[in-house]
Amino acid sequence: MPYVINWQLLAPMLLVFVGGVAGVLVETLVPRERRHGAQRLIAYGAIVAGFATAAVNASAGLLGPAAAGSVMVDLPSYSSWLILLFFGILSLLLIGERTLYAGGTAFAPQAAATPGSADEREAIEKRVEQTELYPLTLFALTGMMLFASADDLLIMFVALEIFSLPLYVMCAMARRRRLLSQEASMKYFLLGALSSAIFVFGIALVYAFAGSFDLGGDVDGQSATPGLASAIALRPDGSPVLLAGLVMIGVGLLFKVGAVPFAAWVPDVYGGAPSPVTAFMAVCTKVAAMVGLARVFFVAFGGLRWDWQPMMAAVAVASMVIGSLLAIVQTDMKRMLAYSSITHAGFLLVAVAGAFQPGGSQLSSLGAVLFYLIAYGGATMGAFAVLTTVRNRSGEANSMTSWAGLGRRSPVTAGLFTYFLLSFAGLPLTAGFIAKWAVFSTAWRGGYLWLVVVAVLASLLAAAFYIRVVVTLYFTTDSGDAEVGRAGWGTKAVLAVSCGLTVVLAVVPGWLLTFSAQAGEFLR
Repeated sequence: MPYVINWQLLAPMLLVFVGGVAGVLVETLVPRERRHGAQRLIAYGAIVAGFATAAVNASAGLLGPAAAGSVMVDLPSYSSWLILLFFGILSLLLIGERTLYAGGTAFAPQAAATPGSADEREAIEKRVEQTELYPLTLFALTGMMLFASADDLLIMFVALEIFSLPLYVMCAMARRRRLLSQEASMKYFLLGALSSAIFVFGIALVYAFAGSFDLGGDVDGQSATPGLASAIALRPDGSPVLLAGLVMIGVGLLFKVGAVPFAAWVPDVYGGAPSPVTAFMAVCTKVAAMVGLARVFFVAFGGLRWDWQPMMAAVAVASMVIGSLLAIVQTDMKRMLAYSSITHAGFLLVAVAGAFQPGGSQLSSLGAVLFYLIAYGGATMGAFAVLTTVRNRSGEANSMTSWAGLGRRSPVTAGLFTYFLLSFAGLPLTAGFIAKWAVFSTAWRGGYLWLVVVAVLASLLAAAFYIRVVVTLYFTTDSGDAEVGRAGWGTKAVLAVSCGLTVVLAVVPGWLLTFSAQAGEFLR
C-alpha cells in the first residue's frame, strides 16, 4: 500500500522549521550588526505564518494522518500547535528584549567563553549578541509541534530530542550568574538524557509486546501493521513486558511534564536559565508534554486505563502536595515559580487520571487540559515578564527580600504580578479558577472523587505561598532594593497580552471552554 506524505497537513510545522533553517543561514551569511533585525523578522514571520496556516487548515476541517501515518493531524494537534505558536511568539518577545539590559540582552555575549575571561570581556565591549537564539527557539517549537502530534513512538522519541537539544543550549546562555546557568544546563542535559534512555527502553519493551510503534493502528490504510491499541485490545490482560514498557514510557513523559518524583531538575534549571528561556520552557514544554502524554495514554494505552490511572493519580497527588510544601519555604522568586510549576503539573494530571471521555459537548479530560494550559500559560508568561523588569544593582532581583514593599514603589507592576499569582492560586474572578474547575469536574465525572478532594486541599495549600508573596509586596514594613526597570515594547506587549488573556478567560470563558470541548477528541 502507498505511504503518503500530506504536505498541506504538515505545512504549519514545516513553516516553523524552514524559519529555523533560514535563521541558521542568517548566522552564516549576514553581517553581525544586521543579524538581530533579520533574525527577529524571520522568527516572527515563521511563527505567524505557521499559526495562520494551522488556523486555516483547522477551520477547513483538514484532518487525518500525515507522513505515512506517523503523524496524526487532528483537533488536539491543531489546538496544541496554536497554543505553542502563540506562547512561542510571546517568548521571542522576551528573548529579544534589549531596553532592560542597556542595549544588550539577557544572554551572554559569548556563551563558549570562560566566565570572567578576556574573551568574554572583549565580547562585552564589542556588544556581541547571541542571535542564534531565534533559530534555536524555532527548532524547539518544531520539535514540540511534532511531539504533540506524533502517532508513532519512534517519531515521538525523535521529536523529544529535537526540542530538548536546543533547550539544553539555551539554558546555559545567561548573561549573569554564568556558572549557575551552565550548571543548570548540565543538570538538565544529564537528567534529560537519562529520561530519554528510559523512554526509548520502554518503547523497545512495548514493541516486543505489540510488534508495532503505531499508537492507534491502521488509519485510512496508511499503516501496514496493527497499532498498540489494537494489540492491547486483542490481549486486554496485558503482560509484564507491556506493563513495564508502559511504566518506563510514563517516566520519560512525566519528566518533561515536570511531575514528582521526576521533577528534581525543575527548580535548578528554572533558577539558572535566563528568565525568557525559563518562561518558554515553563509554558511550551509543558504544553507539548501534556498533549503527547494524553495521546499516548488515551489512544495507545486506553485499554489499560485501570492499570495506569492509579499511577497517574499518585503522581498527581505527590506533585500537588510536595510542590506546594517546597514552594512555601522558597526565598527566590524563580525557584518559587519552579515549584509552582510542579504543583500545576499535578493539577493537570488530575484530569488525565480521571480520563473522562464523554464523546459529546461536555468537556473531556483533554479538553480540560487544553483550557488549563492556556490559562496557566498566560499567567506564567506574564509572571516571568514581570520578573525580568524587577531589578537591582546586580541585575534581575530574584530574592524575595528585594521585592519587599514593591507595591508601594511600583503599584502597577506589583498589581500585575499579584493578579498573575492569584490566577495561579485559582481564586474567583481569575482564569485559574475556571481552569481548576475544568480539571476537577472532569476527574469528578470520571469517578475520582477522592482525587478531587485532595486537589482542592492542595489548592488551599498552594494559595499560602502565593499570598505570602503578596504580603511581601504590600504589607511589610521593610523596603527592598528592587526597582522596576524601563522595559521595551516587547516586554510591555507580553504583559498586556498575558493580563488581557487572564482577564478574558476569567470573565467570558465560555467560548474557550466550547472550543476545548470540541478540540479534546483524538482522531484514532
